Amino acid sequence: MSNAEHAACEHPAFAEFVQTIARLRAPDGCPWDREQTHLSIAPNMVEEAYEAVDAIEANDVAHLREELGDVLLQVVLQSQIAKDAGEFTIDEVCADINAKMVRRHPHVFGDAAAGSANDVITLWDKIKLAEKEEAPSQDGPERLLDGVPTGLPALTQAQKISRKAAAAGFEWESVSDVWDKVREEEAELAQAYGACPKDDAGKVLHDDPLAAAVEEELGDVLFSLVNVARKMGINAENALRSTCAKFRMRWERMEDEAFANGERLEDMTQSEQEALWQAAKRSS
Repeated sequence: MSNAEHAACEHPAFAEFVQTIARLRAPDGCPWDREQTHLSIAPNMVEEAYEAVDAIEANDVAHLREELGDVLLQVVLQSQIAKDAGEFTIDEVCADINAKMVRRHPHVFGDAAAGSANDVITLWDKIKLAEKEEAPSQDGPERLLDGVPTGLPALTQAQKISRKAAAAGFEWESVSDVWDKVREEEAELAQAYGACPKDDAGKVLHDDPLAAAVEEELGDVLFSLVNVARKMGINAENALRSTCAKFRMRWERMEDEAFANGERLEDMTQSEQEALWQAAKRSS
């Protein structure tokens, strides 16, 4: 029995789904599916992934099942487009990722040691770095950060960039050392902000050349904080998303309380808003 036949026996629904997408892309299939290209449906991949994350964060298992199906649709449809163009097939996609997972888990499939999740991440990054060194591109060695998409959310991008740099040895000894870097960047931000012209509310005047320096220094502070998160083993993107969700929940409680009293938050004094905020915190 071939690998494909074995997979079809083990996962018949997946094999049937692949055939469904192939049928949609056939000459007598769906006009919309037939005209799609890698580029035309690329935005759908990002959208469906975010919707799956929303379902995960809402702990909505039924919705997650649906959203994972939508993510899978993007993978299979992109693969079918590639097959139609003679580029690659879904079987090759599966074989490649399977080989990568085996190769990057030598502590499971080999004789390497990894006693914690952080050890696994460190091992993973070192293996990726070694792979790049062993297989340089024809245009020269692949740059370390080429594999970090510039379209990622900034916090995620920063954490991936710093992880790769750390795997190459560009790393602080301790979390305390990273906090020292944060304080250093804070001082530089304060200096740049102090030198920049501001309006009466304290906002920098963006038409002034010095405003760019303030933005750059604030970016350095945020990047340093992301390194604190990475060094602590915390995902900075998840941490901030959690805080945003918490703030939204508390704000909604404030709005509900104000509405119940026949008021609007925007018409209340700062002290009244603060009292509602503290009450929302106590109830969360």
